[in-house]
Amino acid sequence: MKRIVVSPNWPLIRARWRRVLITGRAYFILSVCSMVLFVLLGLGGMVQKSLAASPVQSMKGFAASLSGQFFQSLLSMELPHMDATDGSPFQTGRMAAFLLRFMTDVNPNDPKSLIALEMPGMDRDQSVLLRPGSGEPEAPEDHGPIEGNDQLPDQDGTLHPDEETDPAEDTATPEPLRQEENPPSVTETHSTEGRNVVFIYHSHNRESWYPELKSDKKDPSSDTVNVTLVGKRLAKQLASLGVGASHSSKDYLTTVQGYNWNYSYKYSLQTVRQALASNKQLKFFFDIHRDSQRRKKTTATIRGKDYAQVYFIIGHRNPNWRENEEFANRIHERLEKDYSGLSRGVWGKTAASGNGEYNQSIAPDSVLLEIGGVDNTLEECYRTADVLAKVIAELYWENEEAVKVNAKK
Repeated sequence: MKRIVVSPNWPLIRARWRRVLITGRAYFILSVCSMVLFVLLGLGGMVQKSLAASPVQSMKGFAASLSGQFFQSLLSMELPHMDATDGSPFQTGRMAAFLLRFMTDVNPNDPKSLIALEMPGMDRDQSVLLRPGSGEPEAPEDHGPIEGNDQLPDQDGTLHPDEETDPAEDTATPEPLRQEENPPSVTETHSTEGRNVVFIYHSHNRESWYPELKSDKKDPSSDTVNVTLVGKRLAKQLASLGVGASHSSKDYLTTVQGYNWNYSYKYSLQTVRQALASNKQLKFFFDIHRDSQRRKKTTATIRGKDYAQVYFIIGHRNPNWRENEEFANRIHERLEKDYSGLSRGVWGKTAASGNGEYNQSIAPDSVLLEIGGVDNTLEECYRTADVLAKVIAELYWENEEAVKVNAKK
């Protein structure tokens, strides 16, 4: 049987390519291929953005995984007087760690992250800076209560329906700020007419401050003088600006049977759901905390007065966290414009190292605020609450005006 060998007809192939080049079809083919390539790159970017659960799974995470030598080598190519680093700018270990976190959200440098998602409280939240604030980019610190300071209640502790409280019901009545420091009331044209549109609550309601306790407690916590007073102040000031606000000061330690601090956000989630069930008009949600850092990192002096600085916390376990970040950034930018130094920036916390959700999937206009630290005073926190009320009210009315304009169109 004869073996037939087929060889390409090179003269014929060259003649065909010559005709393609002559007729301009090569330019058309290259244009189409380039267009397809850019469309695929765009679609890939959109898919990556929608699937990324945190900045780790993004270009921010990629940049963080590269060494400083890599960027120095790139700069040395353009700057003749800059010395290039010795050796390869790529570090295999850091690149491999980034790829693992990108694919699995597990940090290979921290073995605890393998089970942190399933065991709440095993690892404290790690923060990623999203929008820089004033001062050094110092991440917020969260510490749980120290054992022995608070005895768990020995009483029936089922979670009861939430109740809106009145500031007059406080067992502790700190001295109010002078009237001239309060934001002015708005005119009658700005009023929610009795409707509550803001909900304020506290997942860690007993967080307090050393100067207010005047004791040697290792853990600044109290069942009376605590962060709930700041929430009540914010609600009261919002009401004076025509924005109806309801506030929860629920003490979960005395209302939840078998209370566990690590499940704080599960308890407060029930509070938020109960509030929504009774009032569908709620739009803004604020979970107010106190940070664990010391005074020099949580205090700003503005126009001769001390204020407790604010951290904005966004949970990246919420699939729609970008909407919450946009809301927080609007408040952050307004603070930086009118009260420069008050905001410490917007920070994201990933699901790999903490709760990572913070009940923010309830609404796009929901954010966790950390006001001041363990060394701030209640008066300083009140000043910050007054400023926040003014900014939040302005944003609310601007949003309402935009809704009216769109409705007319």
